[in-house]
Formats: sequence, C-alpha cells, structure tokens
Amino acid sequence: MVGRVVDVTLGTLRTVFVVHGRRGVACALGFFELLIWVVVVSRVIQNLERPIFAICYAAGFALGTYLGMTVEGWFGAGDQVIRVFTRLGPQLVKELRGQGYVVTQFDGTGKQGPISMVFLQAARRKMRPVIEHVTRADPECFYIVDDIRLSSGRKVRFNPPTGWRALFRKK
Repeated sequence: MVGRVVDVTLGTLRTVFVVHGRRGVACALGFFELLIWVVVVSRVIQNLERPIFAICYAAGFALGTYLGMTVEGWFGAGDQVIRVFTRLGPQLVKELRGQGYVVTQFDGTGKQGPISMVFLQAARRKMRPVIEHVTRADPECFYIVDDIRLSSGRKVRFNPPTGWRALFRKK
C-alpha cells in the first residue's frame, strides 16, 4: 500500500509539473512513479488469491491522490492572476499598489453601472492574502483566480524562491 501511495503522489505532482511546463522535473518524477508502479503491480498480480493485496492497492491509490494534492498545495508552484470586478476600483488599486503589487485597472459598465476590473499577477502561494485583502476592502466584489502557464513581459517576483524551492523554479 505504501508503494502505491508514493507512486500516485508522484503521479499527481508530475501532472502539475507537466501543466506548468517543467519538463525535467516531470520526467524525473515519471521515471520513479513508473518504477514503483511496476514493482507494486507485480506484487499484487503474484498474490491475486489474497484479496487484501487488491484492497490495499486500491486504498493506496485513494490515499496517494489525497496526499499528492496536499503536497502539491504545499509547493504552491507557479503564478496566478486574479481578476477582481469591483465598484471600488481606484481605492482598491491604490491599496494593492501600496503593498507592492503590480496592478492594472480597466473601467467598464455593468448591469448596475460603472465597474472596474482589476488584474493582479502573483505567486500562487501569495494569492490567499491578496484574496483576503480584496474581500475585506470590498465584500461585494466578484473575483476569478486562474493559473498561469506562461506569461510575457516583465516577470514580477516579490519573494523569489530560495533553498529547496529554487530547485523547482522554471529555468
């Protein structure tokens, strides 16, 4: 079961790195994922007369999926963009810029009159505080957060990765 948990966890992480375009890390994870899988599957097949092996295999898959998603959340790899639709555009933009964020504001008209759309790009692990700030400033705002696979222009990093996180940084 432990082998299957590790194998599926690696598979989940590999998928995330594929989506973010990090081929080298995805390739290495895929190698170890499949190596473990071959060993685990051969053990299950050799012991088909004992159903506990199949049950443990299935339980390992479920736990591996959960653990993989949890570990991936800890990494918080990649950048995200938040689009905020608010009636408090200029005020919100001033506050966010005061905190060091690069913000772009677009003015528009909604069903109930003038509205601003505010764009902000940040590291994924930094997005939660941005959302909290935005919803505190305007509890009636509507926001959308999207993952960014690739962006052009100036790369803005408030806290570049260091230490072990730097290993997973896209070159």
